[in-house]
Amino acid sequence: MWWGVAAALLANTLYSLGFVLEKRALTSLPEVSIRQPARLLRLVLGSPLWIGGSLALAAGFAAQLVVYRTLPIAAAQGIFVSGLVLLVLLSARLLGEETSGRERYALGAILLALLMVVLSLREGADSVSQDAPYQLILLVCVPSLAAGVWLYGSAERRARNRHRRPTTGVEYGVAVGLLYGVSSLAIKGVSSHLTTDGIGGAVLDLLGSPYPYLLLFTGVFGLVMSQAALQRCRASLIVPVCTTVTCLFTAVLGTLSFGEALPHEPLRLALRVAGTALAVAVLLAMPKHDSAPQPTAPAEELASP
Repeated sequence: MWWGVAAALLANTLYSLGFVLEKRALTSLPEVSIRQPARLLRLVLGSPLWIGGSLALAAGFAAQLVVYRTLPIAAAQGIFVSGLVLLVLLSARLLGEETSGRERYALGAILLALLMVVLSLREGADSVSQDAPYQLILLVCVPSLAAGVWLYGSAERRARNRHRRPTTGVEYGVAVGLLYGVSSLAIKGVSSHLTTDGIGGAVLDLLGSPYPYLLLFTGVFGLVMSQAALQRCRASLIVPVCTTVTCLFTAVLGTLSFGEALPHEPLRLALRVAGTALAVAVLLAMPKHDSAPQPTAPAEELASP
Protein backbone atom coordinates (compact mmCIF):
# COMPACT_ATOMS: atom_id res chain seq x y z
CA MET A 1 0.00 0.00 0.00
CA TRP A 2 2.73 2.47 0.93
CA TRP A 3 4.41 1.80 -2.42
CA GLY A 4 1.18 3.11 -3.95
CA VAL A 5 1.33 6.25 -1.80
CA ALA A 6 4.95 6.84 -2.86
CA ALA A 7 4.03 6.30 -6.54
CA ALA A 8 1.13 8.77 -6.20
CA LEU A 9 3.41 11.44 -4.73
CA LEU A 10 5.94 10.81 -7.52
CA ALA A 11 3.15 11.16 -10.11
CA ASN A 12 2.13 14.44 -8.45
CA THR A 13 5.67 15.79 -8.78
CA LEU A 14 5.98 14.75 -12.42
CA TYR A 15 2.56 16.11 -13.39
CA SER A 16 3.17 19.45 -11.66
CA LEU A 17 6.58 19.83 -13.29
CA GLY A 18 5.17 18.85 -16.68
CA PHE A 19 2.33 21.37 -16.59
CA VAL A 20 4.60 24.20 -15.46
CA LEU A 21 7.16 23.46 -18.20
CA GLU A 22 4.42 23.34 -20.84
CA LYS A 23 2.96 26.62 -19.57
CA ARG A 24 6.37 28.30 -19.68
CA ALA A 25 6.90 27.06 -23.23
CA LEU A 26 3.45 28.26 -24.32
CA THR A 27 4.07 31.82 -23.09
CA SER A 28 6.84 32.20 -25.69
CA LEU A 29 4.83 30.68 -28.55
CA PRO A 30 2.36 32.44 -30.87
CA GLU A 31 -1.28 32.20 -29.82
CA VAL A 32 -2.74 28.72 -30.33
CA SER A 33 -6.37 27.72 -30.90
CA ILE A 34 -8.37 24.49 -30.93
CA ARG A 35 -9.73 25.62 -34.30
CA GLN A 36 -6.25 25.05 -35.77
CA PRO A 37 -5.11 21.77 -34.17
CA ALA A 38 -2.45 20.99 -36.80
CA ARG A 39 -0.82 24.40 -36.30
CA LEU A 40 -1.00 23.96 -32.52
CA LEU A 41 0.79 20.60 -32.69
CA ARG A 42 3.41 21.98 -35.07
CA LEU A 43 4.19 24.85 -32.72
CA VAL A 44 4.42 22.85 -29.49
CA LEU A 45 6.41 20.00 -31.04
CA GLY A 46 8.98 22.58 -32.14
CA SER A 47 9.60 23.67 -28.54
CA PRO A 48 12.21 21.62 -26.59
CA LEU A 49 10.85 23.01 -23.31
CA TRP A 50 7.34 21.84 -24.14
CA ILE A 51 8.64 18.40 -25.14
CA GLY A 52 10.41 18.19 -21.76
CA GLY A 53 7.13 18.97 -20.03
CA SER A 54 5.25 16.35 -22.04
CA LEU A 55 7.87 13.72 -21.16
CA ALA A 56 7.40 14.54 -17.46
CA LEU A 57 3.64 14.06 -17.90
CA ALA A 58 4.25 10.72 -19.64
CA ALA A 59 6.41 9.59 -16.72
CA GLY A 60 3.61 10.65 -14.37
CA PHE A 61 1.24 8.45 -16.39
CA ALA A 62 3.56 5.46 -15.83
CA ALA A 63 3.62 6.14 -12.09
CA GLN A 64 -0.18 6.35 -12.10
CA LEU A 65 -0.39 2.80 -13.46
CA VAL A 66 1.45 1.61 -10.35
CA VAL A 67 -0.89 3.61 -8.11
CA TYR A 68 -4.04 1.97 -9.50
CA ARG A 69 -2.54 -1.48 -8.99
CA THR A 70 -1.98 -0.89 -5.26
CA LEU A 71 -4.50 1.70 -3.98
CA PRO A 72 -8.32 2.02 -4.11
CA ILE A 73 -9.49 4.61 -6.63
CA ALA A 74 -11.00 6.99 -4.06
CA ALA A 75 -7.88 6.98 -1.90
CA ALA A 76 -5.60 7.52 -4.89
CA GLN A 77 -7.56 10.60 -5.98
CA GLY A 78 -7.28 12.16 -2.55
CA ILE A 79 -3.49 11.87 -2.75
CA PHE A 80 -3.35 13.16 -6.32
CA VAL A 81 -5.07 16.39 -5.21
CA SER A 82 -2.05 17.13 -2.99
CA GLY A 83 -0.01 17.80 -6.13
CA LEU A 84 -1.80 21.13 -6.45
CA VAL A 85 0.32 22.57 -3.67
CA LEU A 86 3.56 21.77 -5.48
CA LEU A 87 2.13 23.10 -8.73
CA VAL A 88 1.28 26.47 -7.18
CA LEU A 89 4.76 26.72 -5.65
CA LEU A 90 6.40 25.91 -8.99
CA SER A 91 4.11 28.36 -10.80
CA ALA A 92 5.13 31.14 -8.44
CA ARG A 93 8.82 30.29 -8.73
CA LEU A 94 9.13 29.54 -12.46
CA LEU A 95 6.22 31.45 -14.00
CA GLY A 96 5.90 34.46 -11.70
CA GLU A 97 2.21 33.77 -11.13
CA GLU A 98 0.74 35.23 -7.95
CA THR A 99 -2.04 33.60 -5.98
CA SER A 100 -4.73 35.47 -4.06
CA GLY A 101 -5.40 35.03 -0.35
CA ARG A 102 -8.55 33.10 -1.23
CA GLU A 103 -6.58 30.67 -3.36
CA ARG A 104 -4.01 30.17 -0.60
CA TYR A 105 -6.78 29.24 1.83
CA ALA A 106 -7.98 26.73 -0.76
CA LEU A 107 -4.51 25.16 -0.84
CA GLY A 108 -4.58 24.76 2.93
CA ALA A 109 -7.93 22.99 2.61
CA ILE A 110 -6.44 20.68 -0.02
CA LEU A 111 -3.61 19.69 2.32
CA LEU A 112 -6.18 18.94 5.01
CA ALA A 113 -8.15 16.80 2.54
CA LEU A 114 -4.95 14.89 1.70
CA LEU A 115 -4.31 14.21 5.38
CA MET A 116 -7.86 12.91 5.83
CA VAL A 117 -7.56 10.50 2.91
CA VAL A 118 -4.15 9.17 3.97
CA LEU A 119 -5.42 8.61 7.53
CA SER A 120 -8.36 6.64 6.10
CA LEU A 121 -5.99 4.06 4.56
CA ARG A 122 -5.14 0.83 6.34
CA GLU A 123 -2.89 -1.96 5.09
CA GLY A 124 -4.92 -4.99 3.98
CA ALA A 125 -8.29 -3.42 4.76
CA ASP A 126 -9.02 -1.84 1.36
CA SER A 127 -9.92 -3.87 -1.71
CA VAL A 128 -8.44 -2.91 -5.09
CA SER A 129 -10.73 -3.95 -7.95
CA GLN A 130 -9.20 -5.06 -11.24
CA ASP A 131 -12.07 -4.90 -13.73
CA ALA A 132 -15.44 -3.36 -14.59
CA PRO A 133 -18.21 -4.17 -17.11
CA TYR A 134 -17.36 -2.53 -20.44
CA GLN A 135 -20.97 -1.45 -20.97
CA LEU A 136 -20.94 0.42 -17.66
CA ILE A 137 -17.62 2.11 -18.46
CA LEU A 138 -18.94 3.34 -21.82
CA LEU A 139 -22.21 4.48 -20.23
CA VAL A 140 -20.20 6.63 -17.82
CA CYS A 141 -17.50 7.85 -20.21
CA VAL A 142 -19.26 8.71 -23.49
CA PRO A 143 -21.69 11.31 -22.03
CA SER A 144 -18.85 12.77 -19.95
CA LEU A 145 -16.69 13.23 -23.06
CA ALA A 146 -19.58 14.91 -24.88
CA ALA A 147 -20.22 17.21 -21.91
CA GLY A 148 -16.55 18.19 -21.70
CA VAL A 149 -16.30 19.07 -25.39
CA TRP A 150 -19.58 21.03 -25.26
CA LEU A 151 -18.56 22.97 -22.14
CA TYR A 152 -15.19 23.87 -23.65
CA GLY A 153 -16.91 25.14 -26.83
CA SER A 154 -19.27 27.26 -24.72
CA ALA A 155 -16.33 28.75 -22.80
CA GLU A 156 -14.60 29.56 -26.10
CA ARG A 157 -17.65 31.40 -27.43
CA ARG A 158 -18.00 33.46 -24.25
CA ALA A 159 -14.28 34.24 -24.19
CA ARG A 160 -14.55 35.87 -27.62
CA ASN A 161 -16.95 38.47 -26.18
CA ARG A 162 -14.78 41.59 -25.81
CA HIS A 163 -17.01 43.08 -23.11
CA ARG A 164 -16.68 40.06 -20.83
CA ARG A 165 -14.42 40.27 -17.77
CA PRO A 166 -11.18 38.24 -18.04
CA THR A 167 -11.90 34.65 -17.06
CA THR A 168 -9.84 32.67 -14.58
CA GLY A 169 -10.23 29.53 -16.66
CA VAL A 170 -12.59 27.65 -14.32
CA GLU A 171 -14.86 26.62 -17.21
CA TYR A 172 -11.86 25.45 -19.24
CA GLY A 173 -10.57 23.55 -16.22
CA VAL A 174 -13.90 21.77 -15.67
CA ALA A 175 -14.15 20.80 -19.35
CA VAL A 176 -10.62 19.41 -19.56
CA GLY A 177 -11.08 17.80 -16.14
CA LEU A 178 -13.99 15.75 -17.49
CA LEU A 179 -11.81 14.46 -20.33
CA TYR A 180 -8.96 13.65 -17.98
CA GLY A 181 -11.44 11.95 -15.63
CA VAL A 182 -12.35 9.57 -18.43
CA SER A 183 -8.64 9.15 -19.14
CA SER A 184 -8.05 8.28 -15.47
CA LEU A 185 -10.70 5.53 -15.62
CA ALA A 186 -9.05 4.23 -18.79
CA ILE A 187 -5.66 4.17 -17.04
CA LYS A 188 -7.24 2.17 -14.22
CA GLY A 189 -8.61 -0.25 -16.82
CA VAL A 190 -5.24 -0.56 -18.57
CA SER A 191 -3.54 -1.33 -15.26
CA SER A 192 -6.00 -4.17 -14.64
CA HIS A 193 -5.18 -5.79 -18.01
CA LEU A 194 -1.46 -5.77 -17.32
CA THR A 195 -1.93 -8.71 -14.95
CA THR A 196 -2.43 -11.17 -17.84
CA ASP A 197 0.40 -13.69 -18.18
CA GLY A 198 2.61 -12.98 -21.18
CA ILE A 199 3.01 -9.72 -23.09
CA GLY A 200 1.18 -10.99 -26.17
CA GLY A 201 -1.84 -12.12 -24.18
CA ALA A 202 -1.95 -8.85 -22.25
CA VAL A 203 -1.87 -6.78 -25.47
CA LEU A 204 -4.62 -8.83 -27.13
CA ASP A 205 -6.73 -8.67 -23.99
CA LEU A 206 -6.21 -4.90 -23.78
CA LEU A 207 -7.09 -4.29 -27.44
CA GLY A 208 -10.36 -6.12 -26.92
CA SER A 209 -11.35 -3.60 -24.23
CA PRO A 210 -12.52 0.04 -24.66
CA TYR A 211 -9.64 1.43 -22.60
CA PRO A 212 -6.96 2.07 -25.27
CA TYR A 213 -9.51 3.79 -27.49
CA LEU A 214 -10.72 6.01 -24.65
CA LEU A 215 -7.08 6.90 -23.95
CA LEU A 216 -6.52 7.76 -27.63
CA PHE A 217 -9.56 10.06 -27.75
CA THR A 218 -8.81 11.81 -24.47
CA GLY A 219 -5.12 12.04 -25.37
CA VAL A 220 -5.73 13.83 -28.69
CA PHE A 221 -8.59 16.09 -27.60
CA GLY A 222 -7.15 16.67 -24.14
CA LEU A 223 -3.82 17.75 -25.61
CA VAL A 224 -5.34 20.31 -27.97
CA MET A 225 -7.88 21.66 -25.47
CA SER A 226 -5.51 21.83 -22.50
CA GLN A 227 -2.72 23.63 -24.37
CA ALA A 228 -5.01 26.34 -25.71
CA ALA A 229 -6.54 26.86 -22.25
CA LEU A 230 -3.16 26.74 -20.49
CA GLN A 231 -1.79 29.49 -22.72
CA ARG A 232 -4.66 31.84 -21.89
CA CYS A 233 -5.05 31.23 -18.16
CA ARG A 234 -2.88 30.94 -15.07
CA ALA A 235 -1.53 27.43 -14.56
CA SER A 236 -1.85 27.98 -10.80
CA LEU A 237 -5.63 28.17 -11.17
CA ILE A 238 -6.71 26.24 -14.25
CA VAL A 239 -4.72 23.11 -13.35
CA PRO A 240 -6.11 22.91 -9.78
CA VAL A 241 -9.66 23.14 -11.15
CA CYS A 242 -8.90 20.50 -13.79
CA THR A 243 -7.27 18.23 -11.20
CA THR A 244 -10.12 18.61 -8.72
CA VAL A 245 -12.76 17.73 -11.34
CA THR A 246 -10.68 14.77 -12.54
CA CYS A 247 -10.20 13.46 -9.01
CA LEU A 248 -13.86 13.82 -8.04
CA PHE A 249 -15.04 12.22 -11.29
CA THR A 250 -12.66 9.30 -10.87
CA ALA A 251 -13.26 8.85 -7.14
CA VAL A 252 -17.06 8.79 -7.40
CA LEU A 253 -17.76 7.17 -10.77
CA GLY A 254 -14.62 5.04 -10.76
CA THR A 255 -15.41 3.59 -7.35
CA LEU A 256 -18.95 2.75 -8.48
CA SER A 257 -17.90 1.40 -11.90
CA PHE A 258 -15.11 -0.84 -10.58
CA GLY A 259 -17.12 -1.88 -7.53
CA GLU A 260 -14.59 -0.86 -4.88
CA ALA A 261 -16.11 -0.70 -1.40
CA LEU A 262 -15.62 2.24 0.91
CA PRO A 263 -14.17 1.63 4.41
CA HIS A 264 -16.56 -0.08 6.85
CA GLU A 265 -15.16 1.50 10.01
CA PRO A 266 -17.07 4.74 10.82
CA LEU A 267 -13.92 6.81 11.46
CA ARG A 268 -12.13 5.76 8.25
CA LEU A 269 -15.31 6.23 6.23
CA ALA A 270 -15.84 9.70 7.71
CA LEU A 271 -12.25 10.70 6.93
CA ARG A 272 -12.48 9.58 3.29
CA VAL A 273 -15.90 11.11 2.65
CA ALA A 274 -14.93 14.37 4.41
CA GLY A 275 -11.76 14.60 2.29
CA THR A 276 -13.81 14.27 -0.90
CA ALA A 277 -16.39 16.80 0.31
CA LEU A 278 -13.61 19.25 1.15
CA ALA A 279 -12.26 18.94 -2.41
CA VAL A 280 -15.73 19.82 -3.74
CA ALA A 281 -15.83 22.88 -1.49
CA VAL A 282 -12.42 23.99 -2.81
CA LEU A 283 -13.70 23.82 -6.40
CA LEU A 284 -16.82 25.83 -5.56
CA ALA A 285 -14.73 28.46 -3.75
CA MET A 286 -12.51 29.15 -6.75
CA PRO A 287 -13.01 32.71 -8.10
CA LYS A 288 -14.64 32.87 -11.53
CA HIS A 289 -12.87 36.02 -12.75
CA ASP A 290 -9.19 36.81 -12.78
CA SER A 291 -7.87 39.75 -10.78
CA ALA A 292 -4.19 38.76 -10.78
CA PRO A 293 -2.24 39.66 -13.93
CA GLN A 294 -0.55 36.77 -15.66
CA PRO A 295 2.73 37.08 -17.52
CA THR A 296 2.29 37.49 -21.24
CA ALA A 297 4.58 37.16 -24.17
CA PRO A 298 5.68 40.26 -26.06
CA ALA A 299 3.25 41.40 -28.75
CA GLU A 300 5.59 40.47 -31.56
CA GLU A 301 5.80 36.91 -30.23
CA LEU A 302 2.02 36.58 -30.29
CA ALA A 303 1.74 37.50 -33.92
CA SER A 304 0.88 34.63 -36.23
CA PRO A 305 3.82 33.29 -38.19
